[in-house]
Amino acid sequence: MARPTTTTAHLSCPGAVTKPARASQRRALSGALLAAAVLAGSLVTGAASDAAASGPTQAALGVHGAVNVTIWSIDSDGPDFQAILSGAVGDYGPAVTVLPDGKVDPEHTSEMELDLRHGTFRLYIDGIASKLRAQSAHEPVYAATCSDYFRVTATVPIVAGSGTGTYRGIRGSFSLTLTGNEDEKTPPCGPPFVRQLLVLIGSGTVSS
Repeated sequence: MARPTTTTAHLSCPGAVTKPARASQRRALSGALLAAAVLAGSLVTGAASDAAASGPTQAALGVHGAVNVTIWSIDSDGPDFQAILSGAVGDYGPAVTVLPDGKVDPEHTSEMELDLRHGTFRLYIDGIASKLRAQSAHEPVYAATCSDYFRVTATVPIVAGSGTGTYRGIRGSFSLTLTGNEDEKTPPCGPPFVRQLLVLIGSGTVSS
């Protein structure tokens, strides 16, 4: 007589994970972790490459070499100017004429402080400003049109010990030309001007 065949049913509880499914999940998780690690490595490598490409900062190197300077004022005989520097110094910011004690000097008789993004330093401007005052003492230069044009050149040194920030210890001088171009009110000729541009421009060699 044949024995009856017994079939064993393997029941799974709802939500249970079979061994093949768990293996598949482990493989998927391992792949995700590997991908994340590769991506993180790429980001770090890219950041390092960018830093290497940009090279050492100006602050780390200090300054040394030729610098081009442009400083200007529009429609103002006051102490406030704007400045741009390029070359061994690449920077910009406001500038103001001051006395040696730091007080604002609207008469432009002593120094000019450049308040740049990476620090400050001063120029001794009395020499070049004196030349401009001498030329402008007999304005208007062009009486028929009530207009003036002035142009003077001088060596303008950096004030010793005036540097801060990146420019701490900076020294050197610039060969600068100061140009003034203005129209006075008419008639009669005389102050105040109606339009004016003052430009101090040139280059020099600095180090710190």
